[in-house]
Amino acid sequence: MNKPLTENTEFITSSLNGLQSDPKTLQSKWFYDPAGSALFEEITQLPEYYPTRTELSILEAEADALAGFLRDGAALVELGSGASVKTRLLLDAAPQLGHYVPLDISAQFLKQSAADLARDYPALEVQPIVADFMRDVVFPPALENASKVAFFPGSTLGNLDQGQAVELLAKVGAWPGIDSFILGLDLVKDTEVLINAYNDSAGVTAAFNLNLLRRLNREAGATFDLVNFAHDARWNESAQRIEMHLVSKRAHDVTIGEATISFQEGESIHTENSHKYTADSIRDIAKTAGWQVTEMLLDPKEFFAVSVLKRAI
Repeated sequence: MNKPLTENTEFITSSLNGLQSDPKTLQSKWFYDPAGSALFEEITQLPEYYPTRTELSILEAEADALAGFLRDGAALVELGSGASVKTRLLLDAAPQLGHYVPLDISAQFLKQSAADLARDYPALEVQPIVADFMRDVVFPPALENASKVAFFPGSTLGNLDQGQAVELLAKVGAWPGIDSFILGLDLVKDTEVLINAYNDSAGVTAAFNLNLLRRLNREAGATFDLVNFAHDARWNESAQRIEMHLVSKRAHDVTIGEATISFQEGESIHTENSHKYTADSIRDIAKTAGWQVTEMLLDPKEFFAVSVLKRAI
């Protein structure tokens, strides 16, 4: 019997709960160990994965306009910062910023990207916080009442169902000193374009998905044989979302500590949702959470939207 190899009991507990449910699930936030974070950065460079380059094109074209929403000395707080590539466009356009506060669940990846930014922007106070942004964020005392602008690019909000998305937007809206929210969301479009973005020909997204099982083997002592699973991306029309699954190729058992998880041939582990939005649904979800959309910036193909939200009066 393998024993857990990590102190991350939340990861193990949530994974066991998900794998023992029907249907089986794993939370997408656990994708982002160092290997997963690196694979995701590779995904963003793939020809099929349009969201990153499309959002970047909007940010490049509109950086000066977006900088107008950032007050002198304000803190730009990025949720799920990753490598902070898009952030640099805002930092370059807004030298008046006083602080950059990246939030990320992957401590090692966050430390490196924050160090890179601190080196490249010596006049900026870079203050990383290791945090799950779905929970209450505790800011350092010096930032508690500072003017804040939230930045949430990459359509990561789309990983949440509507109730969770509203909860997160409302939670950010309750931050002390919050002024604006710059939010990037992927839009509904041709189904083939969507599926190809999550099922690239090079197999990088498949490796990213399968890395969840590799992480469970390493950190929880699980016995997943990755050759028994295949990556699958599918469009759920009624829910307006791409779903990622790991599909069992044959009937077999996997152990995690004392637990035995049985798989049937064709049974899947649902690992991620990526909801797609329309202009109307963006406005609706913002309004429900107490925000109003004051700007909605689109690319020429209307594949992606970068919206500026203000607290509703």
